Formats: sequence, structure tokens, C-alpha cells
Amino acid sequence: MSRGSMALVRQRPPKGGNASEIERKIKRGNALRQGSSWRGSRGLVALLLVVVCVSGAATWLYLSSLDSDITEVLASQRELVSPEPRVFTVQCSEDYENHKRYPGCTPQKCGRAVADGVVTREEAQVLRRLAERGLALAGSEGGASILDLHSGALSMGKQFVNIYRYFGDQIGDVFTPEDFQLYRDVRGRIQAIIAKTFGLDPTLMYLTKPTFFSRINSTAAKTQHDEYWHPHIDKVTYGSFDYTSLLYLSDYDSDFTGGRFVFMDQNGNRTVEPRAGRVSFFSSGSENLHRVEKVTWGTRYAITVSFTCDPAHAIADPTLP
Repeated sequence: MSRGSMALVRQRPPKGGNASEIERKIKRGNALRQGSSWRGSRGLVALLLVVVCVSGAATWLYLSSLDSDITEVLASQRELVSPEPRVFTVQCSEDYENHKRYPGCTPQKCGRAVADGVVTREEAQVLRRLAERGLALAGSEGGASILDLHSGALSMGKQFVNIYRYFGDQIGDVFTPEDFQLYRDVRGRIQAIIAKTFGLDPTLMYLTKPTFFSRINSTAAKTQHDEYWHPHIDKVTYGSFDYTSLLYLSDYDSDFTGGRFVFMDQNGNRTVEPRAGRVSFFSSGSENLHRVEKVTWGTRYAITVSFTCDPAHAIADPTLP
């Protein structure tokens, strides 16, 4: 006999004088079981609702944490920080103790600063056009491409080529002597404002590598070189760096979204919003752990200009071959 048939036999009203009472008890038992089943279902539904609510809350908190990742804006794109730089002093790390010290240059005063009065927006536009022409020759398959006028390195697919060797005499059709002169002038002004801000002797500061143009968009990364967003410390990564600067050639929230520069401090994250012509600079030790947000739309152009106190790591200004 099947299990279903057995159930029907058990529920069949019995014969005899107590049939009506027994039938009522059976009906009452069935009703109680149905009620119990519904209460169990309600409990399951309630549990599922709790899980959904908790998951939704967790998701909302996660998304909120992304939105509130920045606790302080050091300089917004809309404001003009001029004529004097805006300076934020931080305590120097011990990173510099692990390297030879150079009086008059090795950081004694550490921090970060933003200045909009060093390079004009018109000069930034000229330098951006220079970057666009150079990077149009090739470019990375991923989201980040670089052009280094000093070494000649240019992103090409998943590798780099030397533009001076690869393109030969044709490079004179891409860049002009005036382009390189403006580049050298701007580099000198950046060096001067860093020296003034940190109380250094500018003649004891040396340009170092890598110093390069960058173009970043929202294309998915294809190689490790495309993953520009990881937190890092320049002094740890490059060793020779003592002061790092960035000259922005495009505007946050207009030419691109995302792509803000983020200082990651123990008590919160602080950002600089790129503005064409804006120079952001800082001491390169772990007192200035930082990252760049992923670009979510548009294209971000900038120049990274780096300085060392060690003359053995100095590089010369670029010149056309």
C-alpha cells in the first residue's frame, strides 16, 4: 500500500457511536497541523526577510563606505588655490633614515601641498596636446598609458617602445623644440615651488626617473602596468624619490570622473581633485601613502615629475634627437 493510501485510510471517518466526535477531533487535528505549517512557513518567510534586510543593509553600508571613502577634500576642482600654495604638514616617516642623507635636500619638514599659481591653464592645454600627439603614436591595451620624454618609453600594447629609436627622424613631426622648452620651464617652476615650500636648496634637488606623462581611462586593465589604483609609497617603490609632484592637464568631473588623488591617512582619506594647471606635490615617504581612484568615465591626463636628493639618480631634461 502506498504512503498516500495509508494517509487516506487514517483520515477516513470510523463507524460507530463515537464517529461524530472522532471526526471532529480529526478535523481539529488537521486544522492545527495546517496552522502549525503556516506558522512554520511564516517563520521561514520572516527569516528570509531578515536575511534580505541584513544583506540589503550590508550592501548599502558597503556602497555608502565607497561614497564616504573621502573624509576631506584638500582642494576641489572648482576652487583656485593661488597665488600661494595650500600646505598640509605631516610628520616625517623613518623611511629617509634607511638612505643616505643629503643636507639641504633630505626631508626635514614633510607634508603635501596644492598650488594653482605655478602653471597656467593655457600652458597645461599645450602640454596636454603634446601628450595627446605622443600617445596617439601607440598606447596601452589597458586603461593606463605613459609617455616618458626622458627615456623615450611609450606604451605600445602590452609592452613599451623607445619612441626616439622606433620612429626615428619622424619624431620631429610630432614634437617641436618649443614643446620641449615649455616642458623644461614648467619642470623648473615645479622644482622651485617644492624647494620654497619645504625649505630646500633647489640646486641640491635633481630630477629623477620615472618622470612621465600619463593617460588614464576606464578601459579594463590588461597588464600589471595598467593597475594604477593600488596604494603605494613612492620612496618604497622607487627608492630614489624624495619629492613627488603631479601636474594635472585635465579637469575632474568635467573631462573625467573618478581619478582623484587620495592620501590614505590613519584617521581618514584626503583627496586632491585634479584641475588643469594644478600642481600637487608631497614628500615621498610613507607619511604620504596614496593611490589614484579608478577612472570611471572620460580621460585623465597628468605629468608625474619626481625629484631626488641623490645626484647618482639624476636625469637630464629631455631634448629632441
